[in-house]
Amino acid sequence: MTTHPSHRAAAAPVQRAAQLVGFVFLLVGVLGFIPGVTTDYGSMEIASHESGAELLGLFQTSVLHNLVHLVYGLTGLALAGTAAAAYSYLLVGGAVYLVLWVYGLSVGNDSDANFVPLDTADDWLHFALGITMIALALALGRRRPSGTPRSGAER
Repeated sequence: MTTHPSHRAAAAPVQRAAQLVGFVFLLVGVLGFIPGVTTDYGSMEIASHESGAELLGLFQTSVLHNLVHLVYGLTGLALAGTAAAAYSYLLVGGAVYLVLWVYGLSVGNDSDANFVPLDTADDWLHFALGITMIALALALGRRRPSGTPRSGAER
């Protein structure tokens, strides 16, 4: 039996997770550039802990911070094309967010090293994102699509 070339196999759960995470990052990046959604928009800096802008009035943000979210989002959507790439995006991306969490806790909020900028709300959101992305990769990335035969090593 032949299949029509326009029919694609259903996306693996890890791919759908990477798409969702990528979409959320993309949305957050766009929202960071919208006055009103981002409070004190006029005080947004390119990259500095002195940026007074806050996404949703809670998360300190800057142009760089918003661009990072846009890039992370586009990367997630692009890498969701294959299960292996989606798994890597979630696993490595989650690890990067855990490193960013440690970095945010390590540098002072008023330090010049806090160029992104990061604040306490960002730090704990990064922790939650890192854990969630890694958990999604580990929980969904090892699943075999239904109907796929097991290898000899798995029998």
